[in-house]
Amino acid sequence: MHLIEKGIFKGERPLYKIANTEIKHSEFLAGESAVKESRNLKVADCSFFGKYPFWHNQDIDIQDSYFSDGSRAAIWYSSHVQMTNCRVDAPKIFRDARNITIHKTVMDTNETLWDCENVIISNSEFKGNYLLLHASNIELDHFKLDGDYSFQHVKKGIVRNSVILSKDAFWNTEDITVYDSVLEGEYLGWYSKNLKLVNCKIIGTQPLCYAENLILENCEMIDTDLSFEYSTVHATILNTIDSVKNPISGMIRAEGIRELILDDPELDFSSTQINTGIDTKELEEAILEV
Repeated sequence: MHLIEKGIFKGERPLYKIANTEIKHSEFLAGESAVKESRNLKVADCSFFGKYPFWHNQDIDIQDSYFSDGSRAAIWYSSHVQMTNCRVDAPKIFRDARNITIHKTVMDTNETLWDCENVIISNSEFKGNYLLLHASNIELDHFKLDGDYSFQHVKKGIVRNSVILSKDAFWNTEDITVYDSVLEGEYLGWYSKNLKLVNCKIIGTQPLCYAENLILENCEMIDTDLSFEYSTVHATILNTIDSVKNPISGMIRAEGIRELILDDPELDFSSTQINTGIDTKELEEAILEV
């Protein structure tokens, strides 16, 4: 494998179409498309300041490197990319890419990993909005996110041991399962299909509305008013829910429900089984009031 060490590159396409090369301790200054159309690269201890450095690449291993704000849209239309122990301050770093593995990396980036397939992220922290829009086949473990509108329109994924601080997270998703995680933010999981939450803590107003085939197993719900509106739901909740409004059908089992709102005359509430510490007569009266 060819070695490039302590290089300084700038301008347009300085390393265009290189292959089978290790790049170490190098800087990529102002310019565009520094390493475009390249194959089989190992990159270590490098810094990127120019735009679009890795486009249309395959088999790229990037370690211990830094992507500045100036290196926006860094890795697009590429496949088989590994990123380990990196720091990213660049917006839109990944787009239309596949087979991506990110480990021990910290990112401050907006609008990244859009339209990406087969994404694995572990032991990493991200900050920024619109993460993973229209992505598919994602796996996250020991991941922390602070950013709104995340995971929208994602199809197929597993999230484990993570903390998601995000408004409007998991909207319009399909076939997502989340284990042992904290999900905090307004309007979680609206319009989702086959969203399953297991041993999770859910925090925030109006969660899980307009959801289809929603499953919650052994979850906690904190400050979650107006939950499950127009959803088909099967839920086991370990604590008392602030309020539940107009579920379409299913079963909700909880320690209690402070306010049960059944005020849509077009719904048949006999399709929803609710098991709580609430007095049975009070529940019947609430249904009759509709």
